[in-house]
Amino acid sequence: MALWEILKGQHYEVAALVTTVTSDYERISIHGVRRALLKEQANSLGMVLEEVLIPKQATNAQYESSMGAVLSKYHARGVSSVVFGDIFLEDLRSYREETLGHLGLQAMFPIWKVETVELAHRFMDAGFKAITTCVDTNVLGKEFVGRKYDQDFLQELPNGVDACGENGEFHTFVYDGPIFKEPIRLSLGEKVLREGRFYYCDLIEV
Repeated sequence: MALWEILKGQHYEVAALVTTVTSDYERISIHGVRRALLKEQANSLGMVLEEVLIPKQATNAQYESSMGAVLSKYHARGVSSVVFGDIFLEDLRSYREETLGHLGLQAMFPIWKVETVELAHRFMDAGFKAITTCVDTNVLGKEFVGRKYDQDFLQELPNGVDACGENGEFHTFVYDGPIFKEPIRLSLGEKVLREGRFYYCDLIEV
């Protein structure tokens, strides 16, 4: 949604999509999505993909070093800002702004403070489609992973769980929408419990 807002404004040129990949697993960090699907997503969006490789159980210092090296490269090419999809976590915003400030970059938050139920409805009404790839079992059951992020999903969320999973309750993979050239074809794989807490659903490229 943050990317969509930036593109709709037509005031910025998007140089690249940036995300961290856990090199030991060949998957997007936290979300657990395979790199093959990540690349399909970027291809369908028609954008350059910049993967920041970090080891499993990376420290903050390792993360900041790897991310800093990539962002500094883009800053040297004339990039001035980095866009984030954060919605309301003040401490995370402050961290991003401070970290980027040291690199001479500005942080942008296009969907900041949008009410999350409203944002979820905007997402669905626009034609975006997503599937949950990871849920925190401290707040959600196994049945919520590997599900389409739709109206039924929202209605079944327990009280206190954010509609956009902003507190880390769940993570998703977006596979279709108005900015995609074509949907990402995928199938559901195995569901596994990691660290005794997080349920992941493997998504497989078709």
